[in-house]
Amino acid sequence: MRAAENAPGLPASLRRFASGAVALAFAAPLAALSQSAPAAACTKPVYLTFDTGHMGIAPLVADVLKRQDVRVTFFGAAEKTVDGGDSLDNHWAAWWKARAGEGHEFASHTYDHAYWRGDVKGIEPRFRIRPSAGAFAGREFTWTAAQYCANVKEASDRLQHITGKKPLPLFRAPGGKTSPKLLSEARACGYAHVGWAPAGFLGDELPSETASNDKLLAKALADIRPGDILLAHLGIWSRKDPWAPAVLEPLIVGLKSQGFCFETLRRHPDYQAWLSAHP
Repeated sequence: MRAAENAPGLPASLRRFASGAVALAFAAPLAALSQSAPAAACTKPVYLTFDTGHMGIAPLVADVLKRQDVRVTFFGAAEKTVDGGDSLDNHWAAWWKARAGEGHEFASHTYDHAYWRGDVKGIEPRFRIRPSAGAFAGREFTWTAAQYCANVKEASDRLQHITGKKPLPLFRAPGGKTSPKLLSEARACGYAHVGWAPAGFLGDELPSETASNDKLLAKALADIRPGDILLAHLGIWSRKDPWAPAVLEPLIVGLKSQGFCFETLRRHPDYQAWLSAHP
């Protein structure tokens, strides 16, 4: 894994930024670099997505996306936040609505951030589920397919209520943990699952002691390929050195310098037929 100082196509000022010298002085050069070329057809798309988290970095993420003129897809769950509420509560409603006004897309991450733990044998589809948010966080339950679908739908409905925009008929299972039976039942109730590319795992969930921001940035810039779905979060409790303040903007600028462009999942070819059939 190469260090950030050797990241291809990354200007020297951005290498210093990625190494921890985060300062407002970089905002103008970054913005100028991103806006220097005229708009063109997107021939090397990548699809940046964010799952909810503690929301502590949500304002920063919004600022970067706006400055870089990048649209993303947010997957929402009612996760515990730094202010003691949850990420889909009224405190955050204005933040979500502003993102809708900027052209971002939304989809469900299950309302209770409910992890699939296994299929239950039997004729009727049932699943072992462990929510990590809400009143029953940390407890394991057996849910029917209808109960799981209801939890997916609850997050989608809440997002629509607070944004005024209909979410995409997509969902992301927490941790990406699923089974063929779970995916089949979710599709039957109107939701297609979205994972991420191997290179699109941006590593903001990993311990910063072993996966530094410099290394994660260099790896992403070296490995991401056109068509990849990228995954990050709006705050990870366990990571001591937050990823987004150091990596998000240099990553976007670095990928743009390699000819990449950013699209929402509404334009992803793998979901075009599904979205057309589920308007």
